[in-house]
Amino acid sequence: MADPELQVAVDAVVRAARLCEAVRAVQGDTGAMTKEDRSPVTVADFGSQALVIDALRRAFHPVRIVAEEDAETLLADRPLAERVWTFVRAEEPRLSIDDMLSAIGAGDDVGGDSGRFWTLDPIDGTKGFIRGDHYAVALARLDDGSVTLGILGCPSLVLPACAVAAPGFVFYGARDEGAWCRPLSKDAPPQAVHVSQRSSVREAVFCESVENGHTAQGSAARICAFLGVAAAPLRMDSQCKYAAVASGMADVYLRLPTQAGYEEKIWDHAAGALLVEQAGGRVTDVFGAGLDFTRGRTLRMNKGVLATNGLLHSSVLGAIAAVIGEQ
Repeated sequence: MADPELQVAVDAVVRAARLCEAVRAVQGDTGAMTKEDRSPVTVADFGSQALVIDALRRAFHPVRIVAEEDAETLLADRPLAERVWTFVRAEEPRLSIDDMLSAIGAGDDVGGDSGRFWTLDPIDGTKGFIRGDHYAVALARLDDGSVTLGILGCPSLVLPACAVAAPGFVFYGARDEGAWCRPLSKDAPPQAVHVSQRSSVREAVFCESVENGHTAQGSAARICAFLGVAAAPLRMDSQCKYAAVASGMADVYLRLPTQAGYEEKIWDHAAGALLVEQAGGRVTDVFGAGLDFTRGRTLRMNKGVLATNGLLHSSVLGAIAAVIGEQ
């Protein structure tokens, strides 16, 4: 790893993924609750955020972090905070409960187009986590609004082409240096990952969100029909879809807006977008514009997301324009 900050970030994501799996192993202790936007948050979301931010603060203090969660719920609910702390101190015994709350609350940076900051989704795909399906711990570093490092911990992902049959991989990449993966469960040598070389859109494997509320699945089906795509979509939660495209398991990830005015969050896309690009693919919004991470905590200048192996990108953009136009 040529970038000295990448190893710190990878280690932090691996530990956070281990905490998440420990929470999920305790049946009924995910502690799921609902935020104001009706998205779920769990004990593992808070614990994962605490471990990653603590690691970044210790290694790079002072450090700016844009993270999904805040500490307000835990500050108002001491028993819940203590449940989270039980899992956090199993990974990092030196952290007091107040240290943990301080770390969770330190992800309140606003981002923007200047300086260096990190963005974190402690559990991307919380519904998948709760169901026992795919989720990811997603961490990215940005410099002057450009993503320069990306790490995805994907504990449930199985790579068909990999010699390791057990699920669980960490993917990581650095701008202009490529993308790699290795098993989460052991310190095996990393393998370079590359997008597929499939050039026939009819043979393409599309992936999309499990939740219809996250992507307009009906419109996506019409786009696939327009292109003559034969295979059923590969549905999975979280930025694991970016990992699927980066590793060649899928060829296209299409995320269509489901409601007018919705702004994608930067932590939902920064790490995955970098990985696909460094694996040789292309990432834009559904109108072909590059993702703009300079506008704060959201991608407010973009609509939807399209990530492909690059060879299929123009064809899919053309189909999107033909089927849904500029709506």
